[in-house]
Amino acid sequence: MRFQTPRGTKDILPEEQIYWHLIESTATKMAKSYGYSKIDTPIFEDTDLFSRSVGDSTDILEKETYTFVDRGGDSLTLRPEGTASVARAYVQNGMHNQPQPIKLYYIFQNFRYERPQAGRYRAFNQFGVEAFGESDHYIDSEIIELAWRFLIALGINDLVLSINSIGCIDCRPEYTSNLKSYYSNHRNSICNDCDRRVDKNPLRLLDCKNDPCQSIISDAPKSVKYLCKNCETHFIAIKTNLDLLHIPFHIDNCLVRGLDYYSKTVFEIAPPTSGRTSVIAGGGRYDGLIEQIGGSYTPGIGFAMGIERIIDNLKRLNIPIEKKDPKCILLAYMGEISKTHAIKIASLIRQSGGSAVLGPSRGLKSQMKYASSIDASYVVIIGDQEIEKGVYKIKNLSTSEQIEISIDKAVDYLLNIWDL
Repeated sequence: MRFQTPRGTKDILPEEQIYWHLIESTATKMAKSYGYSKIDTPIFEDTDLFSRSVGDSTDILEKETYTFVDRGGDSLTLRPEGTASVARAYVQNGMHNQPQPIKLYYIFQNFRYERPQAGRYRAFNQFGVEAFGESDHYIDSEIIELAWRFLIALGINDLVLSINSIGCIDCRPEYTSNLKSYYSNHRNSICNDCDRRVDKNPLRLLDCKNDPCQSIISDAPKSVKYLCKNCETHFIAIKTNLDLLHIPFHIDNCLVRGLDYYSKTVFEIAPPTSGRTSVIAGGGRYDGLIEQIGGSYTPGIGFAMGIERIIDNLKRLNIPIEKKDPKCILLAYMGEISKTHAIKIASLIRQSGGSAVLGPSRGLKSQMKYASSIDASYVVIIGDQEIEKGVYKIKNLSTSEQIEISIDKAVDYLLNIWDL
């Protein structure tokens, strides 16, 4: 076949939709239970939004965005992550004038030109939440709890929560200075990417996954040793809250996350396997982000998790997904007169809230086979002989029981299947 899905993308076929429905419905229910409201943003934004927020020295802006100039000469970028877009919506729509905090959640697609591999796509979907206007530590632990409880609710319970604090604008400069000084003595031993990051983005040094850099990372200065009193108190409170909530965690001194806007709290949730692509959820605090994109100082925190990775873990653990009986009815007919009956009955069922499908224009055997392929619960068999007798045959496909019922009572009988 000439045309295929673009590299790094995939079709979501009907048999996969059961996973997506479960995740979206669980995410919506969970987010609303914590007081979060849904938001959607455009799939493309002004390129400068991401250079200001994500950081022009990050891998995303340097190598991974889909950026184009439109016919009006404006540089636009397909959304590579959700936080910057939601933050822009917060400022543009005057949400800062409403009672704070503003708590939002989203389920949408993002785009990054990454090397495709297991768990990583160029067009990928995320469930995320963002909370603006609250600096207290309780919101940090609430965000972490929401992500944790959501995954547990899906049945993914072999999880590891890693947390760290990377400090704030007051204490981080001393830490990054010491980090750069440490790495300056190892420039001959680190990879090319890290050699570049020493001067441009030193925190990302700790996120390197190349083997030659691992021993250097393990001995690097730890951010928690440089926290100011405010950041230290904040971090201690989060750990106390997580203990209170009975959420196990460990401190990962190398955890920094990959975007420039993070400050103080950062966290990741992953199954107990190694590898960057195993991380399911990640997030943290970004108290300076709103200022970076033109708003007034507003604290914020959030997380995002990849839906494709969630599905991979549901399959890895062989978690059974309950397939609710759709109770779909197939109308099988034989001849043009019976087809008119089938068309009318199907319409009446649908108008009343039920689900009805006309059989394909083939023989009865083919129509019965089609009924099985779409998981129909019942088949209504309509033929000339049945019409002459004033009845339809109704077959329950799960029990193989078949009855005859008068034409004038058939629709009411079928609607009783849904208690309509």
